[in-house]
Amino acid sequence: MDDHGLFRESLSRLLQAEPDFRIAGTCGSATEALAILDQEQIDVVLLDYDLGEEQGLTFLESAHTKGFAGRALMVTAGMSDTGTLRALESGAAGIFLKHSPPAQLVEAIYKVMSGEMWLDSRAVRSLVAGASGKSDEQRTSQPLTERERAVLKGVFEGLTNKEIGVKLQTSEGTVKAVMQQLFDKTGVRTRSQLVRIALERLTEDWRPGETEG
Repeated sequence: MDDHGLFRESLSRLLQAEPDFRIAGTCGSATEALAILDQEQIDVVLLDYDLGEEQGLTFLESAHTKGFAGRALMVTAGMSDTGTLRALESGAAGIFLKHSPPAQLVEAIYKVMSGEMWLDSRAVRSLVAGASGKSDEQRTSQPLTERERAVLKGVFEGLTNKEIGVKLQTSEGTVKAVMQQLFDKTGVRTRSQLVRIALERLTEDWRPGETEG
């Protein structure tokens, strides 16, 4: 979904050349995209952050309310740190910058289709740099348990407490208790802030999409 028709057409032609992809539709607004979701079973949505009078997050939040179980990859010219955090917290599967090579977009789509995350390396560096600006008193050096790391990864992936519980085969109450432990250890108060912590603490569990070279 993108409000620039020429970009939508070019992207559609690129992806139609991939044997594993079927284009269900292209659209320039959240309203059009939600209408397609009512008619088609969609695995992956490519979503621009800035849709002119709308934001991609409008679609993302409405789609999840309607029960959309697919994945959404933000394909954008750029986003603020706040926008990136909001997108991840709203369930976006990753951030892909438009000036990256087309072949890398295909790779990113395959990644998110398989359940992984994709983050442009520049977006990661920007977010981590912002998080690194905290004072030593504000930062935590306490090690995280395996269970805490698993829950933190679920938060990073945009899952609800109930969804994290299903993924980890534990109760929602247990997830809530672990969330409280994470808040206490990290000193943050919101899920968005925990996403930044995840970017710093989970680097050995996954690798962001590289866009350099």
